[in-house]
Amino acid sequence: MKSMRPAILIRLPRLLIGFIFTITLTTCDSGFLSLNKLEQIKRAGILHVLTRNDPTTYYESPEGFTGLEYDLVILFAEQLGVKVKFETPGTFDDILNRIAKGKADIAAAGLTITEQRNKKMRFAPAYHEITEQLIYRSGTRRPNDVSSLTHGIIEVAKSTSHIDSLLYLQRDTPDLAWNVNDELDTDGLLYLVNEGLIDYTVADSNQTVLIRRFYPKLNIAFDISEPRQLAWALSPSDDNSLYDEVTRFFERIKKDKTLDQLLEKHYGHTSSLSYIGNCKFRQQQKSRLPLYQKYFNSAAAQYHIDWRLLAAIGYQESRWLDKAVSPTGVEGIMMLTNDTAAELGIKNRTDPAQSIAGGARYFQQRIQTIPEQIPEPDRTWFALASYNVGLGHLEDARALTTKQGGNPDKWMDVKQRLPLLTQEKWHQQTKHGYARGQEPVEFVENIRSYYDLLVWLTEENQIKKNAMEIDSEDPEHEAVTIDPAAL
Repeated sequence: MKSMRPAILIRLPRLLIGFIFTITLTTCDSGFLSLNKLEQIKRAGILHVLTRNDPTTYYESPEGFTGLEYDLVILFAEQLGVKVKFETPGTFDDILNRIAKGKADIAAAGLTITEQRNKKMRFAPAYHEITEQLIYRSGTRRPNDVSSLTHGIIEVAKSTSHIDSLLYLQRDTPDLAWNVNDELDTDGLLYLVNEGLIDYTVADSNQTVLIRRFYPKLNIAFDISEPRQLAWALSPSDDNSLYDEVTRFFERIKKDKTLDQLLEKHYGHTSSLSYIGNCKFRQQQKSRLPLYQKYFNSAAAQYHIDWRLLAAIGYQESRWLDKAVSPTGVEGIMMLTNDTAAELGIKNRTDPAQSIAGGARYFQQRIQTIPEQIPEPDRTWFALASYNVGLGHLEDARALTTKQGGNPDKWMDVKQRLPLLTQEKWHQQTKHGYARGQEPVEFVENIRSYYDLLVWLTEENQIKKNAMEIDSEDPEHEAVTIDPAAL
């Protein structure tokens, strides 16, 4: 016993330390678990969100991550004071199953509220309304009604609400049939329709309006559903803390019009480009743009502007024609006036290099004159409007916006007042008088569309890649954590 005593004395402190450490961990765990869901998220400092890569939800743009769902989640995380862990499961079905089982805090993925889903998850207040649309390809016969769909191939993505809508229609049209694709999402199926590989698919109206800019052969046959609501989904629980906080968040952003501003940001310009205009742009992007590409690249690098935005301005102004002349005497690719060219030191407005460099410098000046409190992307839209109509008329429209109770720092509000400058009732109240106020609105919205198209045409087509290489990778566990404060 005497020989064992030193060994016990040596081991005893270690045993005590281990016991104390175990008790501490148990106490911490029980303390954490005693917190409600919202308190746990704040304590951990992470909001775990399921979403999907889609133009309507979450995607990476030249400026970084964006999308309506992304913007909404970032704002909510700022309200909580936490970072966001975005996760993009491999399929739509995975998103629904994971949120139903409590594998994440929120599913923000453009989810439609349905009766069946309400049994498995809890939906927050709706933030957007859509309809489900039957999509076909130009050059094929347009289906007039549901009965005419029995002669083509319809394919829809697994676990989408589109299946429920088709099942409802099948009650009156028993011959209606469709295939369920458990590998491709709706974007991938829209690509297949555009390529003529399947006859029809179903897509939400917000998705259709964005995708058709990139695939102009896609057409809408008809709506197959009544208006439906989109909302975030949470796991079913008796703990209402997170749900109540989400509810307060949406009440706030609806009341202060932040939600309206985000909807305008992502959808406000999507209908400005016609099918013919889209096709012409694509043709001239191949035939004319290469002649001036090096000038756009050089000017963009010098003035720290995305070359595609400069090119979009050039296309709106002149259709990339260096000898273009307007009835009012502006000339060149960037359509500079004599006075503006003189101020910029441009000697030959029809010289492509001089015109593009001058336009880039002038646009940079426009950006710098916009009031500092106006953030992006509104700052760029205001700068574009002043490029077209002048800063004085833009300030008049901002003053009218304030007078009418709108926000003079938001393009969504100001673009509604610019057209008023054509009416004597309103322009006589302004400092600079009459202006063709509808023109800068169309100018900005067109450039936004051209810019989006150029980005799409000059970067890798992820939709095509995913549709053609669905087995090449497994994105189920891809995740990215983002700190809202760093954005």
